[in-house]
Amino acid sequence: MEGQIRNAMRFYLLATKLKYKIRSGWDKNHWNVKSDRIESIAEHVYGTCILAISLNSEFKLNMDMEKVLKMLTIHEIGEVLIGDITPFDKITLEEKAVMEHKAMSDVLGDLCGKEELFNLLIEFDEHNTKESKFAYLCDKMEADIQAKVYQDMGYQHGLDDQENNVVFKSPKINKMIEDGAQTAFDIWYEWDKAKFDKDPVFVKALSYIKKNNTNI
Repeated sequence: MEGQIRNAMRFYLLATKLKYKIRSGWDKNHWNVKSDRIESIAEHVYGTCILAISLNSEFKLNMDMEKVLKMLTIHEIGEVLIGDITPFDKITLEEKAVMEHKAMSDVLGDLCGKEELFNLLIEFDEHNTKESKFAYLCDKMEADIQAKVYQDMGYQHGLDDQENNVVFKSPKINKMIEDGAQTAFDIWYEWDKAKFDKDPVFVKALSYIKKNNTNI
């Protein structure tokens, strides 16, 4: 029993460090959100779970929600060791996957359930199954919603006030501005909207968030 307690507490203590790690998208090198306190990775994880529960409640999606919620709860645990890496941080998707999978394995340690949890993480990354596709889209949608929440709270800088934002080194981002993007949320919306195209629930949800004030 002593070994099991040690394994359980090690995993708990490592994984919950996400409470103190900030989402990189909002930091001074990215969108530089104008708030004394910005979202932690753990708060993002909580948001993905609530979003999944909300959408399943209203649309009866007929999937294994226990699996979805377990997947979402652990999907960022590698960031305990490597931090939150964005698409604009000069690390390729292949390099990021290698780093994340190594970090995931290290955080899981010697848990008896390590194999199941690690396989769920891989399934989430590949998003080829019904549950993992849903979880993946919840992850992306939650970030877009948070961008709109910060926009509606007045915490986002204007697009002409982004001097230190590494995002603006991307030709794709600059093309969005040329094509009419006017706010930080517009950039998030354009960046992710194609990911949702084949799922009408997420298309409608993103459209709702775009059209409505999130301060309720």
